[in-house]
Amino acid sequence: MLKFSIIIPVYNRPEEVDELLQSLVNQTHSNFEVVIIEDGSKLKCENVVKKYSNNLSIKYFDRENVGQGFARNFGFSAADGDYFIVFDSDVVVPKDYLKIVNQSLSNQWLDAFGGPDAASPDFSDLQKAISYSMTSFFTTGGIRGKAKGIGKFQPRSFNMGISPATFLKTGGFAKRDMGEDVEFSLRMEKLNMKVGLIAKAFVYHKRRGDFADFFKQIFSFGRTRILLSKLDPKILKAVHFFPMIFTIGCLSIPVWFFISKPIFILSIILLSIYILLNFVDSTIKNKSIKVGLQSILAVFVQLFAYGLGFISEGLKRIMAR
Repeated sequence: MLKFSIIIPVYNRPEEVDELLQSLVNQTHSNFEVVIIEDGSKLKCENVVKKYSNNLSIKYFDRENVGQGFARNFGFSAADGDYFIVFDSDVVVPKDYLKIVNQSLSNQWLDAFGGPDAASPDFSDLQKAISYSMTSFFTTGGIRGKAKGIGKFQPRSFNMGISPATFLKTGGFAKRDMGEDVEFSLRMEKLNMKVGLIAKAFVYHKRRGDFADFFKQIFSFGRTRILLSKLDPKILKAVHFFPMIFTIGCLSIPVWFFISKPIFILSIILLSIYILLNFVDSTIKNKSIKVGLQSILAVFVQLFAYGLGFISEGLKRIMAR
């Protein structure tokens, strides 16, 4: 039975840590420790940690702000488990998560793994809508939490694990934040490490609390994808261009009204079909018309935010040449 070290960087989010630790108390696999790194927070979670000190083996470190990537590296160095698992503070972990990971790694060892995210039944309608937009085939192509085969799947740092040997060989994360997990995955791929998806090891991911914060986060994702492509052009896949094409296409619809009425009408029809597909798909999956309606807005926020971030950073690169 593996002993896991769960690494949690946190910045000003004690309420989230409370929910996360409560979910860890309920784990059916009990051989683990928790390493919490307070990354320069003004709003500390120390009292929350004390609340669970009798139920969990917890190491708590209060450090200056270095960014979530480097905070994780510190956590790896302070851990003594057989395998390290990284969570963002805004996740809740199903009770059989560690049991599933332990069984999977026992059957097939991986130098690193990633797991998908999902919306918990008790999430708010807005959280469910945002979760839908981030995981839907119609927005991301289903690439988040999709098995692409060992050596190709790229774990995301809200739910990922690495062996101690992997940390020693790679040195851990090399960026402070935003895209640090993608850059880390690229280095592991170049080192021919075995990296894969454990599909059943999902977490409930709360994400941002409102559409404004969601827009800012996804805008950064779009910018980061262009920035990381400097390290390896292969990081840009066809699906990453879809938000840009969608954004330009939507913004150009009013122009077609004056240039070409047939193209204008066709554009309206195609956009309406796309909206309907997302609405129906989300409504069925979430069993809620209200969530289906909010999912339409979430999809537009996500695609416009990513597309605009992608375009802005792409234009900077072109002008810098």
